[in-house]
Amino acid sequence: MGKTSSNASGLAKTLGLPQIVALYVGAVIGSGILLIPGLAAEKAGPASILAWLVMSILVVPMAITMGLLSAKYPSAGGVSTFVRKAYGDRFGNMVGWFFLLSVPMGAPILSVTGANYLAVLLNWGDGQLYAAAVLILVSVLAMNVLGMNVAARVQTIVVSLIITILILAVVASLPHASAANFVPFAPSGWVSVIQAAGLLFWCFIGWEAVTHLSEEFVDPAKNAIRGVLWSAGLVALLYFAVAFMTVATHSYGDGLSAASLSIMIQLSLGPVGGWIVAITALFICIAAANAYVGAASRIAYSLAKEQVAPKWFGALHPKYGTPVGGLAFLALCFAIVLSVLHFGWIDLSRLIELPNASFIATYIGGCLAGVRLLRESRIGRIASWVSLLFTVGLYPFLGWSALYPIAIVAVSLFWERRKKRMTLES
Repeated sequence: MGKTSSNASGLAKTLGLPQIVALYVGAVIGSGILLIPGLAAEKAGPASILAWLVMSILVVPMAITMGLLSAKYPSAGGVSTFVRKAYGDRFGNMVGWFFLLSVPMGAPILSVTGANYLAVLLNWGDGQLYAAAVLILVSVLAMNVLGMNVAARVQTIVVSLIITILILAVVASLPHASAANFVPFAPSGWVSVIQAAGLLFWCFIGWEAVTHLSEEFVDPAKNAIRGVLWSAGLVALLYFAVAFMTVATHSYGDGLSAASLSIMIQLSLGPVGGWIVAITALFICIAAANAYVGAASRIAYSLAKEQVAPKWFGALHPKYGTPVGGLAFLALCFAIVLSVLHFGWIDLSRLIELPNASFIATYIGGCLAGVRLLRESRIGRIASWVSLLFTVGLYPFLGWSALYPIAIVAVSLFWERRKKRMTLES
């Protein structure tokens, strides 16, 4: 653990390299590792492992872009600060709102996903499922009230358990692997590999979240890029290993694809494997929610400092110096979103499309900032352009959810005009 030092903004520098890596890995490895390996294999057959290999390579420029920007401009504003420095306050504020208004839906989705695995295993009803989801979010909020020092320590433990369990799943399935399961290699043709690659993108979102915590990094100039490189390697290795063994054991197809990890583990461990997957799912969802809640509370704090969000968003805890104003806003939103889901007013699969769209919009903003701010770095310049082309090319395929960031722009402009009016009146 790196040493703790104070920061002029009121946020303490408490995050050393191990905690930074844990936060990145926890943010990127989400519920996708439980679902996508089997779904990708069903779509493209054994050739899906090529899609995983390609995506693991393509995601590196995106990770490098975010890491270099965090090292150069450590700030609680994260991507919004990068965009503000590159293109001015208006666009920076918009990107800040993109991220902030995605987490109120994204974190409850994660909590419900984690609770659902336990509900299936324990035969829970909806009431018990949503009670568990509430408990997950309350725990994450409490950790963040106590400070990133506490939240990052818990994150390190949780991510270590996730990595251990995933390695156990891969090793336990080795006796059931067969070369025969790789023939035919591309039963659905090579176009299906490209389609599978598009599906895999959602497994690699998360690099933008930790940028909002960079103001609390110990020695960000060194640890930001080291953290992102270590994390990218770990994430790529874990995803590829699980995907490879999913194909090698043929743990997909015939209605099995959505539960491929569970099927793979149960080949060797039987019913105990079901418990392992449930616990893994719970840990994964807690880790991702923890990273995003920490990041969103910091962007709320940053927007309040810029006077483009309600003043109470910027309130800090008198003892721990944590952004309790932003956490209170998130808690209120979580209560509303969980209620909407519980009463069936919107389907989970439809709701998830909205934060996905705003996350992509956030990435586009970050990549555009990288193009301008990292011009002096050859690696940074190339990484930014590759990432920008990749994310812009994806946006038109979002469908109706692409309208959500446009609605967020309206919110951003409202607060900007309100700020100008208050300035004139004063």
